[in-house]
Amino acid sequence: MTWFSPAWFDKMGMLLLRSTLETLGMVLGSLVGGQVLGVALGIALVLVRPGGLKENRTLHAVLNSVVNVGRSVPFVILMVAIMPLTRLLTGTSIGPVAAIVPLTVAAIPFVARLTETAMLEVEVGVIEACLSMGATWQQIVRYVLVPESLPSLIAGAATTAVNLVGYSTMAGAIGGGGLGDLAVRYGYQRWQMDVMLAALVILVGMVQGMQFVGDRISARFRRR
Repeated sequence: MTWFSPAWFDKMGMLLLRSTLETLGMVLGSLVGGQVLGVALGIALVLVRPGGLKENRTLHAVLNSVVNVGRSVPFVILMVAIMPLTRLLTGTSIGPVAAIVPLTVAAIPFVARLTETAMLEVEVGVIEACLSMGATWQQIVRYVLVPESLPSLIAGAATTAVNLVGYSTMAGAIGGGGLGDLAVRYGYQRWQMDVMLAALVILVGMVQGMQFVGDRISARFRRR
């Protein structure tokens, strides 16, 4: 059978489509969870840091250590280590739905650090002006820190999505499904290089598309 011929697509097309949708589901599901929890953690880091609006050095040290540890654990080890939590939340430890749990856990510290960096770039003078007018810390977070750092947060979300594509491929290699699982089962175990090449092209296109969309949205908000 000729590579990428109509007959090839008849045989492999649905398999590639299903694996692509599984990968997109894993990435988007974990991106949403990672962004919500990671941004909240990043805001907490900014608030309780030394000199922050709600300074708490002990809490900051604890949260900072959690983020550092979370970022230092290799994803494959993390995925295996939290299998009990994955089973508790999803009822299984294999498949695309189960893979969302470790992907989300891996994304949280990464997003938190990106959020902290973005919000620390907000002009201190703007925050001080709001404080002088009687704004509360909740109002400063809502009306200053988040809006002012939004372009960087969007760019960070695009970067997170790109990283999650790579993580989802590793998850697929150990039972998570998606394009990683397809590439291993057909491209490696059966030595079908056409399938591996097709999976690679789809992954590259996915990464390029996510980065392009993220950059465009970030640039639009930056101009505003």
